[in-house]
Order: sequence, then C-alpha cells, then structure tokens
Amino acid sequence: MAATSHISRPGSTHLEATVILRFWHLISLDAPTVAVVWVSAFAWANQVVLPWWVPAILALGSWSVYVGDRLLDALSARTALQARHHFNWRHRRVLAPMALFAFVAAICLAIVYVPAAARVRNTALAAAACLYFIAVHRPEKKSRSSLKLPKEALVGILFTLACVLPVWARTELNPLELVLPTFLFTLLAWLNCHLIDRWESTVPQRNVLQSTLALSGVFLVAAILFGSFHQPRLAALLGAGAAGSFGLGILDLVASRLAPITLRAAADLVLLSPAILLTLTR
Repeated sequence: MAATSHISRPGSTHLEATVILRFWHLISLDAPTVAVVWVSAFAWANQVVLPWWVPAILALGSWSVYVGDRLLDALSARTALQARHHFNWRHRRVLAPMALFAFVAAICLAIVYVPAAARVRNTALAAAACLYFIAVHRPEKKSRSSLKLPKEALVGILFTLACVLPVWARTELNPLELVLPTFLFTLLAWLNCHLIDRWESTVPQRNVLQSTLALSGVFLVAAILFGSFHQPRLAALLGAGAAGSFGLGILDLVASRLAPITLRAAADLVLLSPAILLTLTR
C-alpha cells in the first residue's frame, strides 16, 4: 500500500510542467533564457568559444530590462495589464532591487571584462536599447501609439544583435556569412513579438499560419544553401530557426484553446529550438 503513494495521478506531470512553464515566464526568465540559447547557438554554428561573461552579461542585462519594462507597464497602466504585469507588481519590493542589482552587475562585468575594442560597439547597442526603453515609457500619452508600428521590429533587431555581435566579433568565418542568419532570426524575434501583441489584443484577427510557414520555408531554403556550401553548422542553426517559426504558427492556430499565460510562455519556449544544437559535440 505504501508504494502506491508514489504513483502520480493522471495528468499530474503535465500540470507540473505547465506550472513550471508559467513561473518561468512570470519571473521574466523567458527572454534571458532565449538570449543565452541564441548567443550560444550562434557561437556553436561558428565554432566560437565564448568567454563565460558574455552569456552572463546578456542574461543579467536582459532580465533586468524585462523586469523593469513590466514594472513600468504596471505603474503607468497605459496598456491592458497581463498576468506578468500583475505578478511583477505584487512582488515589486523583491524584484525591483534584484533587477537593479542584476543591471549593476552586468555593467560591472562589462567594465572589467569587455575588451576596449568592443566597448564602442556594445555601448552603441546599449544606448540604442536605452533610447528605445525611454521612448516607450516616457510619460506622454502618445508615446506608445507613435511607436506601435515599429515596436516589434525594433525589439527583434536589438534582441538579435545583442545575441549575434559577440559571435560576429570572434568568428574566423567570413562575417558576411552571418548576415542572412542574423536577418532571419531578427524576423523570428519580430514574429514572436507580433504574435504576442495579437494574442493580447481585444480586436479579433486572422491567424498568421501562412506567414509562419513562409518564414519556415525561407529558413529551410537558406539551410539548404549553406549546407551546399559546406557550412553544416550554419545550416543546422537555420533548420532550428525553421522549427521555431513553425512552432509559433502552431501556437497561433491553437491560441484560443490555451490559457493566455500558457500561450505567452509557450511563445518563448518554441524559440529555444536552437538549444538542441548545444547538445552536439563541438
């Protein structure tokens, strides 16, 4: 009889996985996880060994920015608040100091470890991110509406560049070979932001399965192209991008069947498709 107490109830494993997925999203670990996976996957594809502080700075910086963004959204309440906003606001006395500490830690690591030659590039990217952040959260009522159209694209560009530039500076391959993968992963990041915005909109909209399939097709064509030019790692990276785009399309199809918080977390989960590459030997 004692042994039966260890038998899980039907569906308990699925429930536990869902709870973990939601918590991963609520505490803003989703974006840093994607950032670390992407920079590591780009490094793997280019046979670059990144120093430990590169993903550390990226993780700390992105986490602090996302926590700050959600707290400022909750403070201004200029947009419809979601579960992530309510969670961060309820726990602001813990999360705000932690985010500030993470931001300061990222800056300290950058000062100590980032080579002087790379500081100009990194400073320019950080300045662009700060300007975007300030523009989004400035007090004028029209600030969000004025950035509504390019917002998802800007996030996609800044996020992808932050993941690619550390690899770009260290690769022994032709840097131009990274242009197409960078562009396609920027589109993937944009698609992720765009779909989340659509799902959280109160205006009914058509699904974008055709767009996600088209992007998946472009990823696959590019993968075949790089494979034919004897770049199997870049081809594998692009194949993982195709899987991520296809995953977003599937999520859009079943969006109405999923709880909003689960759907939002799953949107970032499918962007972890390049993680499979990190299990392969270098």
